Order: sequence, then C-alpha cells, then structure tokens
Amino acid sequence: MLKLQQFVNNPYQENTYVLSDETGSCVIIDPGMYNATEQNAVVNYIKENNLKPEILLNTHCHIDHVLGNKFVFDIYGLRPQIHKGELQLLHAVPSYAPQQGFNYEISPEPEAFLTEEDTVKFGNSILKIIFAPGHSPAHLCFYHEESKTLIGGDVLFYGSIGRTDLPGGNFETLISSIKNNLFILPDDTKVYPGHGPATTIGFEKANNPFLR
Repeated sequence: MLKLQQFVNNPYQENTYVLSDETGSCVIIDPGMYNATEQNAVVNYIKENNLKPEILLNTHCHIDHVLGNKFVFDIYGLRPQIHKGELQLLHAVPSYAPQQGFNYEISPEPEAFLTEEDTVKFGNSILKIIFAPGHSPAHLCFYHEESKTLIGGDVLFYGSIGRTDLPGGNFETLISSIKNNLFILPDDTKVYPGHGPATTIGFEKANNPFLR
C-alpha cells in the first residue's frame, strides 16, 4: 500500500514528496529542502518511520525542485534520476541561483536518465512515467496506478497550470501534455502538484479555466 508524505519547502513553497510502501522502501521526489529546519523535517520523518530511501527523482530541474539534491546525496548517497532533456536546466541552476538570493549547493550529476518507457520500482511498488513537457523541456510525472496517485510536478495545479514563460517552456506543448497524457487517467486520480493543494483529474477536466 502506497503512503505519501508531503513537505512544503523553500521560499517558492515547493512540494517535496516521500512515497513509501509496506516494505519500508521509499523514494524522494523533488527535494526542495533549503534550510536546516526543512532538511530535518524530511530526515526525521524517514527515520521515525524506519524508511529506506532508495531513489531520488526530479520531475524537472528548476531551482525550487532541486535545492535539496545535494543534501539527499550527502545523507543517503542517492543521485537524481531525471529525463536527459532536463540536464541543461540542471546545469544552469548555479549561474542564476545567486541572482535569486540562494546559496545553492550544486546537485550531483544524475546516475541514470529516465525515458517515458521506463518504470520506477521500489519495494513492492511501481511508478509509471508520464512524459509531460511544456513547463520545462522534458518534464516527467510519476503515476502509481494501483492507488491512482499522480506526482505531477509543475504541469497541472488546482485550477491552474504550470508557467510557460521560463526557459524551455511552451504553452501549446503544456496544454497538449495535459490533455493527451494526463487527462487519459481515471477521473478519480489524485494529483499531487509541485505547489499548492492536491486535486483530481476529474475536477480539473470540469473546472480548470485553461483546459475547457
């Protein structure tokens, strides 16, 4: 059975997720932890629940989603797994982090690149990969079919969509990704986005002003 824990991190109020199952294995997705308080919250949750971090995933590589990559590597020895199309974004973070007031610890290089054909396996659980570019060049979402849980990153939000005015963003591509790749999921699929509250596929189909 999948268990999900959300942490809200850094000045961008980014959602970091820890997914675990009955085996105690877990994955960390989009570690945005920036200060000691945020770092301790994640570490303590993992320790108190006797979890074993096995995989570090980034949906995409904007600064607010990778601030904790180096910390996770230092503590758990995990390198990020991303789509190869996000590597340029990851490499760009050190150049603009100071302009945004961040003391950025450079992320380790990925140990593996993910494609839309891959799956992510941990414990008894499998996450399907959904390719959803538009907010960034090669954004990935992670879908747990059994529990109808989608870790959506910055693609689809409660009543909104991801920004497309950042490098590599494209509005038409994002709308196509949502309609063709996400809206084919069951209506009761719970969407856990990179910012803000969770929503469902069905609610966004019916109510999202960008997607009518």
